[in-house]
Amino acid sequence: MQIFGVDIGGSGIKGAPVDLDIGDLAQERCKVLTPHPATPDAVADGVKEVVDHFGWTGPVGVTFPGVVTGGTTIRSAANVDKSWIDTDARVLLGDRLGGLPVTVVNDADAAGVAEMHFGAGRHHRGTVILLTFGTGIGSAVFVDGVLVPNSELGHLELHGHEAEKRASSKAKEDHDLSWEDWAHRVQKYLAHVEMLFSPELFIIGGGVSRKSHKFLDHITGIKAEIVPAQLQNNAGIVGAAMRAATGA
Repeated sequence: MQIFGVDIGGSGIKGAPVDLDIGDLAQERCKVLTPHPATPDAVADGVKEVVDHFGWTGPVGVTFPGVVTGGTTIRSAANVDKSWIDTDARVLLGDRLGGLPVTVVNDADAAGVAEMHFGAGRHHRGTVILLTFGTGIGSAVFVDGVLVPNSELGHLELHGHEAEKRASSKAKEDHDLSWEDWAHRVQKYLAHVEMLFSPELFIIGGGVSRKSHKFLDHITGIKAEIVPAQLQNNAGIVGAAMRAATGA
């Protein structure tokens, strides 16, 4: 079965049909730049462009970089325009897509669901935390395979700063950090999260997951196992499609 997945990020909007039998993209993904300012209408236009690229006419799952409850983007919109707060994203995107059924889910939660079902978290019990390092830091927390939604651990305070301002991949670029220097920041962040949650496994997702060989060896002193996301930066697209398939 194929369902369409779209992943809205701070820098790009990407999507593709997903083969849910194997947990992979059925076609090469289409990506457009996230508009600035990333207002609801402007982003909805980007989502429509991605979906129309494939001529898709079925259900669509869409991720959002912030808290999502019942299809509404509430409380936070850290890396998009603040006008997203309290927007009924499901209605907005459904209307923009000509009435297609739309499911909206937090971006890291979607990536986590995909990794737990098809990727690095498969068959793992106990506490598993996926962290996506991109424009910000997204998080998905699982206890015995059950998602604790909208955890937003990228906003934890770390040494007087919001963690994602210090340890996201955008922070690496903004501060022109070497992989080793950036890994030391990530290590401090993981140690803080580990102290709070005592997970058995950290899954490192986002675009940096495909470059894990450049930084994982520099992260030491963490008791939990640390592995890169197997679905890499496609995990959000796959997870969005999974959620759309169930209407959750």
